[in-house]
Order: sequence, then C-alpha cells, then structure tokens
Amino acid sequence: MDFEFKETLLYVENLSVAYDDTVIIKDINLIEKDVVRENHNSTSQVIAVVGRSGRGKSTFFKALTGLVAPRTGKILIKDFKSTVEGAAKDIKEGDIGFVDQKYTLFRHKTVLQTLKFALRKTNLTEEEKEEKIKEYLHKWGLDNCTYKYPNELSGGQRQRTAIIEQLFSSEQFIVMDEPFSGLDVGNIKEVKKSFDLLNSTSEYNTIIFSSHDIELAVSLAQVIYVIGYPTIEGEKQNYGSIVAKFDLRELGLAWQEFGEAHLKLTREIINQMMLS
Repeated sequence: MDFEFKETLLYVENLSVAYDDTVIIKDINLIEKDVVRENHNSTSQVIAVVGRSGRGKSTFFKALTGLVAPRTGKILIKDFKSTVEGAAKDIKEGDIGFVDQKYTLFRHKTVLQTLKFALRKTNLTEEEKEEKIKEYLHKWGLDNCTYKYPNELSGGQRQRTAIIEQLFSSEQFIVMDEPFSGLDVGNIKEVKKSFDLLNSTSEYNTIIFSSHDIELAVSLAQVIYVIGYPTIEGEKQNYGSIVAKFDLRELGLAWQEFGEAHLKLTREIINQMMLS
C-alpha cells in the first residue's frame, strides 16, 4: 500500500433531507479522510457520486454545500482556521464551493469583476486582490480572459472561471454537479486538466462530483459512492441513500492507467445502479 489515511476532512452522519413531507434522501453516512501517498507532495481527494436520475444526488449536493437544511443528521468538515488538531465545524453555506452544470457566472460582469466580487469578504487590499486573480488566471490558463464576459468564453473557460470563483470562497472543498454533462471531447480534456490543477494545489483539496459517465468517474475518482433506493427487508424504499461504496485505493486501481480491471469495475457499478 503506497498511501495512508490521515485526518478526517468530511464527516456525514445520519443525513436526511425532506421537502415538506417528502423524504428525498435518508440514512446517509460517510467519512472521507486526507490521503497521503509515498513520494507525492500533494494528493487531494477525488470523490464521485453516481446513481440513476431522481435518486437524490443533487439534493445530497445541496445539503453538502449548505443550500438546504437537513431534517436529521450532521455534516462536519475540517476547520482549517483552527489551531486545534482534529478540529471540525458544522457546514454552512459558502464553506464548500459549488459549481453547477451550467457553470453559472454573472452575465454582465467580466471574469475580473466576477473574481473580485468573490473576494469581497476577504481582508485583501485592491492591489492584493488583483495580484491573486492574476496569479490564478495564469495558473488556470485564462490570461487572455481577464476582460471577457461569460458569453465570450468557451465551456471549458467558463467552468475554470466558476471553479476559481468558488475556490476564492471555500478553498479546500469543491462540489461539481455533472461537470462533464454535454461537453465534447475537447472540453472534457479541459475539465480533466482542471481536476489535475485542483489536485496539485493542496493535499487537502477535496473534489466531489457527480457523473452519468461511469467509465469517466472510474478513471478520475479514488472513491465512488452509489446513491439509489435501498432495499430493506426485501422492500425497495422510495428515498435515496448510499447503497454501495467502491474504494479504488483499496482495490489497487486509484492513480493507475485505465485498464481491464477498471472496465470490470465500471460494469459492476452500473449493475449496482440498475438494481437500486
């Protein structure tokens, strides 16, 4: 084993969310820890959430990012501002960045104006803000996009801008809802580059994404959760929950070239999805 689990970054216990009297997700529990690999300076966490449509993935993401309040349970993340070892805090809106499928940006703001707005709550001076924005735009290959509006950007450029916008407010955690949906091969490569950039920034960076492309999820994630309708005492329930977890690190498939074993796992995950 060339990796080691360290401190807990994300802790979800007994999570349920309901709209009025309709329970959408229930009994969701998960723990994700920092992972350190031998001879690697930074290893961020890449987590995929998959499942059939209508099983509660988007609701789960809204709960994770503080956009909806849980009916029961708790969501804790590592408190990076605390000096106490192992300190955690309850999730609130803004703690975890959220990039939706449309990479929503302000239509009437340039990339520079959008990112300045994202830094509005920081204590940085105007000069420091511009320096930080310039640094990130260069790192993410967006130097020539500073003064462009969203309708002048490619899908990949919009997505990278949306990621930077969220990183400016949340830093270590980012949730991406169907980041590959509707993209062509060229843009998918750009999104993969974004994942690589996030991976290399900090060992604590945690990317959580959903995808209908299971093969792509298997090629990118280190752990995959399947959300589906659980079967309890022989009866299928009508709310979403985690029905399976596939840890590619423990299976020896994480950080490896996609091969036959990954294809086999892809088929296994699809079968699990179809059953739930």
